Amino acid sequence: MKISAKTKICLIIGDPVSHSLSPAMHNAGFEALGIDNQFVFLGARVKIKDVEMVIQAMKKMGIHGLTCTIPHKIEVMKHLDRIDKTAKKIGAVNTVINQNGRLIGFNTDWLGVITPLEKITFLKGKKVAVLGAGGAARAAVYGLLRRRAKVKIFNRTINKAKQLAKEFGCQGGSLNNSNEIKNSDIIINTTSVGMKPLDNELPIPIDYITSKQIVFDIVYVPFETKLLIEAKKRGATIIHGVEMLLHQGTAQFEIYTSRKAPEEIMRKVLVHP
Repeated sequence: MKISAKTKICLIIGDPVSHSLSPAMHNAGFEALGIDNQFVFLGARVKIKDVEMVIQAMKKMGIHGLTCTIPHKIEVMKHLDRIDKTAKKIGAVNTVINQNGRLIGFNTDWLGVITPLEKITFLKGKKVAVLGAGGAARAAVYGLLRRRAKVKIFNRTINKAKQLAKEFGCQGGSLNNSNEIKNSDIIINTTSVGMKPLDNELPIPIDYITSKQIVFDIVYVPFETKLLIEAKKRGATIIHGVEMLLHQGTAQFEIYTSRKAPEEIMRKVLVHP
């Protein structure tokens, strides 16, 4: 790294944030393009009550870019000068850029879901079961509908699934609805099931999965979740959660630097941290 007083700072905030692979991923990208003297990516644990203070500091200190992770993606929206229409529709911001003192919010999470899927299939008309009804589900549903997939949201709390479905103009149902999930072409897990301390659990019974399906788990620690291990055993095509992290990150990298992200370099950091 060739940091100087002119180096632009990009920062990830969350609570917690020490587990984040974003700094390593972005810094590897900066170095690969020979711009590690122009940009550096750091992390800071920030409580939700202090988000407004960070935004003020971003303006006063000239911090170039801000990445927001859980639980700050909604809170940060209150304090920005402008929000991109995609981020407004999703209802969350994960990327903020400082343009001459004006802070503009974007959401690249939807690209983190769509891009890995589009590398292996055509989404138009595909039946997709989205498991969960939280922030990641919102980004997934937005992207899938934009690509004209047939989306149904499944959640333990059926009302949450139906509420989100109503907002986006699709369908919602129960995780116990085995036939509809079995008949899906693609299953996307956006819940925290598979992450510690739920790393030995499954979001759906394994017999819901068939060999004809694509199964995408956005959980990236552990690298291969129980859901992906079991889906692979059943002959399904699997997509690891690091792919979502990578592709939301490459889109973010391009917003921060106005350069094409070195995808393979950034992937190596995530797969072999």
